[in-house]
Amino acid sequence: MTGTANKASLTAPYTIEFPFERTVGPKTGTFLGGLREARLFGARTPSGILFPPLEFDPATGAETGELVELQPVGTVTAWTWVHSRPGDSGDPGDLLPHDFAWALIAIDGSVGSLFHAIDTGADITRMRAGMRVRARWRPDRVGTIRDIECFEDLS
Repeated sequence: MTGTANKASLTAPYTIEFPFERTVGPKTGTFLGGLREARLFGARTPSGILFPPLEFDPATGAETGELVELQPVGTVTAWTWVHSRPGDSGDPGDLLPHDFAWALIAIDGSVGSLFHAIDTGADITRMRAGMRVRARWRPDRVGTIRDIECFEDLS
């Protein structure tokens, strides 16, 4: 690859979006209402508590069971680092105004993963798989996933 040997890293623009609308059922509706109240809910399935909850078990197609409240702590299973751009306010989808990580987070007591931001104070050396994190809630919540501002290192 000629011409790229001097680059420190490769970059690519990204957009994370789900450009559709749907009505929410009782499980998703309770999940979103819980976010407004700074609470996390998962749905019981034969394989464990599914988080985020769905109306139907993705493994079997059967309706999921009762909702279970979970603590807002978990473990990072995978991550990628996002560099902020000097003098730029960042991408409109970025949750934090400085370097951070997007990560998959396994919430304690659940199966599945949540994709969300991790704030390490812009310090990439603190980021690792296996890192224990806790949700940082926005003061003004409205019932969306952005009610979780980000997750923070528990150590």
